[in-house]
Amino acid sequence: MANEEARVDKWLWAARVFKTRTLAADACKMGRVTLRGAQVKPSRLIKAGDTIDVRKPPVTYSFRVLQAIEKRVGARLLPEVLENVTPPEQYELLEMSRIGGFVGRARGTGRPTKKDRRSLDEFTETAPEFYADAAFEFDLDDDTD
Repeated sequence: MANEEARVDKWLWAARVFKTRTLAADACKMGRVTLRGAQVKPSRLIKAGDTIDVRKPPVTYSFRVLQAIEKRVGARLLPEVLENVTPPEQYELLEMSRIGGFVGRARGTGRPTKKDRRSLDEFTETAPEFYADAAFEFDLDDDTD
């Protein structure tokens, strides 16, 4: 089932760290994937026992390679392929960024919420009752001489 070595971009995709192999290769090219502190190219070969760090801002995930695979496996088989050794501080950082994203926005700034949009639509679609049936007639000729 497993080879002795595998390309790092294929392994990241096969181990479901990235959704596509292209995303995994792009992360390697941008320097977001490191092995023993050194940036790796997508074609770098990895083997069982290596620890790979993947930076997905704001978190840096760490994975220990248990099997070097190049074919995607089901989610149930992931414990046989990798071990997540990410420090708990990284998950705390992720939680803080999730919470902090919405706290600083003042009401009324930015894009309207769904509720705001609905109230705006209701306001603009309803016309006052006294305009609905009124027939406007203007007499531009004033015959009051």
